[in-house]
Amino acid sequence: MFINKLNQLYKPDRLLYYVPAAKEDIRAFSKGVIPDRIKACSGAFGTYDYPGVFFIRSLDTPVIGIEYRMDDGRVDYPEELDCIHLKGSFFYSSEMENEIEIEQSAIEELFTRFAGDDDAHRVFSDLSIRDDPDVISVFCDSDKLRMLYECRLDAEKAGHIINDDVDRFEKSYLYKMAFTDPITGHYNWNHLVSFLEMPTVSGFSDYAFVHFDIKEFRVINEVYGHIAANNVLSNVVRAMNEADFVYASARCHNDNFAMMIKDMPEEETIDVLTGFFDSLSHLKEDPAYRIFYRCGVVPMQRSILSGNRVADAGKMAQALGTDPNRTEIIIYTDRMHDDITWGNFIKSYLDTAIERDEFPVYLQPKFDIGKNVLKGAEALVRWNYKKKEFLSPGRFIPFFEKDGSIGKVDDIVLEKVCAALERWKREGRPLHPVSVNLSRKRLFDEDLIDHLTRIVDRHGVSHELIDFELTESATYDNTDHMIRILEELRDRGFRISMDDFGTGYSSLSLLTEMPIDTLKIDKSFVDKIGAGNEHEKDVTVIRLIIALAKELGFVCLAEGAEHKDQIDRLRALGCDVVQGYYYSRPIPMEEFEEKFLRG
Repeated sequence: MFINKLNQLYKPDRLLYYVPAAKEDIRAFSKGVIPDRIKACSGAFGTYDYPGVFFIRSLDTPVIGIEYRMDDGRVDYPEELDCIHLKGSFFYSSEMENEIEIEQSAIEELFTRFAGDDDAHRVFSDLSIRDDPDVISVFCDSDKLRMLYECRLDAEKAGHIINDDVDRFEKSYLYKMAFTDPITGHYNWNHLVSFLEMPTVSGFSDYAFVHFDIKEFRVINEVYGHIAANNVLSNVVRAMNEADFVYASARCHNDNFAMMIKDMPEEETIDVLTGFFDSLSHLKEDPAYRIFYRCGVVPMQRSILSGNRVADAGKMAQALGTDPNRTEIIIYTDRMHDDITWGNFIKSYLDTAIERDEFPVYLQPKFDIGKNVLKGAEALVRWNYKKKEFLSPGRFIPFFEKDGSIGKVDDIVLEKVCAALERWKREGRPLHPVSVNLSRKRLFDEDLIDHLTRIVDRHGVSHELIDFELTESATYDNTDHMIRILEELRDRGFRISMDDFGTGYSSLSLLTEMPIDTLKIDKSFVDKIGAGNEHEKDVTVIRLIIALAKELGFVCLAEGAEHKDQIDRLRALGCDVVQGYYYSRPIPMEEFEEKFLRG
């Protein structure tokens, strides 16, 4: 039988409104049938809990009732029900599968078995289960029972803390509270940091630093209960204390731990830690449940140089572990530090860069390879960093996508494209559609569609001249929402392209649902054709993609064509449009209009 032993709780003086309950009423209650007069009170203002079965020592029979706060003029008390005053009391709470009959003696027997265990986690108080409880209550939630059993308060220090009564505490107690973890009894981060600050005292001259947490620890807490979760924490502590490669360790907070460990070659470090975590991968309460860890390791050289700030490096590496279904051990590198520091800097500098107009837009033409005429262009942003050097997109786009600020950059591109189209129209130049990137993280922005439309309309640009490109290689958490957004953009006359087709995980399913106009074949496919060593399989894949696009009514565009033999091959395979260095690299807007839009 599954039992989730929960923590202590306190219910103040309260009023219990109830109806008598025969055995058949209690059986019905366990199946979710609540007497109508009690059910009507459920969720009312001022109630402390849900309807429940109560065994009250002063009453001759079990009752089904609901508890209310006392003496509140805003509360509508159910005057037609019987009522009893219940005094404030502590309770021990336990949750289990709805497999036992709700009967007082069975519940008392169950809690008697709990009595010897320190199950209800307490930091500043000592409780024990009462032999003669005034109140036992049972609450039913579908397939679970939650039972409250009255406790006795034996001692407490919380009052001294609340009243700032420092003199009531012994030094040893204060030391324990300052430097140990109350759940596991192990040292906390305050204790470990002393080793980092004064290595001359600790004697640990060469060490690597490890920071790790337990993946999905919240699930263990919620599904298997706090006691099971606390056992996992204690098992980790025991393993750290027993490991011969661990110099010092701490439980930092929640499910986070830190260790100073023996300096070893990287491969050996990973092997040792893998074995360490494997030994902690099983849950006693459910052997089928696997526990995984996320671990950042700071090698000795960087640990020494970081000193008492080494935890920052460990957490950086740890945070890169994103796979929930395996233990990840990530070695910290200086490049990792540089990337994170750089990402944080450019995020804070972005608004200044926008004000200084450091983001020019380049255009790369798209050509109809059947007629060899211009069909449009793709807008690509560049960063003239501090007007001193041009940064490649890889130096800033991934960082802005990660923190969500990419929308500001997308808007700059759209604004500049629309301003150019407005000017070209005024000057009588030929107009062709221009594609601009629509970052997937923006699909959940409020007012996104109206926001994009306002930018375009402010310049008087026809909607069919704007082609929003969505990267297919990214994964989508909510495809239904994405499709709704794209459909509305298309309904407003905008064009939609799927970029990087063939590099994602859900290409075909997206193709059948997404409202797109153009399918872009990724450069990685184009690179494999038109050369003397091309393979028939590669040609077949591209031929089928082109055929599929045409069957579905899409324009098929191939990216990255650099040589004439690639153009000839794509033309022979039936491709419509090509974009690549063969025709032109991405070039500044002024050069594009001079070269391709002379009128």
